[in-house]
Amino acid sequence: MASRLIDEDPALAHAHALAASRSAGRVAIVRETVAITAYAIGDFALALRELRTHRRISGSDEQLPLIVDSERGVGRPDRALEEGRSVDRSTLPAAVRAQLAIAMSGARLDVGEPERALQELEIPEADPDRAFEWSPALFAARAAVLEELGREDEAAEWFRRAEIAADALDAAAGVADREVIVVEEIDLIDDEGGVEVASGVVPVEDTTTESSVAAHADTVEEAAEADDTEGEHPARDSDEGQDESR
Repeated sequence: MASRLIDEDPALAHAHALAASRSAGRVAIVRETVAITAYAIGDFALALRELRTHRRISGSDEQLPLIVDSERGVGRPDRALEEGRSVDRSTLPAAVRAQLAIAMSGARLDVGEPERALQELEIPEADPDRAFEWSPALFAARAAVLEELGREDEAAEWFRRAEIAADALDAAAGVADREVIVVEEIDLIDDEGGVEVASGVVPVEDTTTESSVAAHADTVEEAAEADDTEGEHPARDSDEGQDESR
């Protein structure tokens, strides 16, 4: 219930998590859920306490980004930076590394270090041509730091990339058994001669170990024509078979 409610009613989700903790307080996922729901309602002190308990029980560092951000929430950005540096990031899953980079970048901004905040976001997971689950937030964080540095044009470009990644991932979520989709960007010229960027999404077979979105230069019209051609082959083959049988 906590998982189901957290987006629409975080306070009620937190109440469910607390109820679970009264019955199973030594179970790692229960303490983790209490921490996440506490963070969602802005109780960062409770979130920190529960996150540390979860870490002690489970031995996992996967909630380190939330620990860093909760330290920021209680007004301790220096402690947040210490927490972030306490773990070898190469041992963390890619999604956790991306989230940690965002949290560390925010802590750098808190202490007035925008240049170093940008450096925190310069990680392999910030590939502008591929979209993973963490990409929209990572791109948006980079855009926010660039704004802080007064680099408005670059910030606008990264905000645009964040939107494209989010749209592509939303589309991919509705494609059953397809983990990889292709994002196609084309230039559309309007009646007044202005150029807008549009993106199309085409499912493709999964050829990677991680779900991703590859950007390329083929047009949406070419992909649609290819799909139509593939759809016509079976019908044509069937007709030929019927002619031979007759």
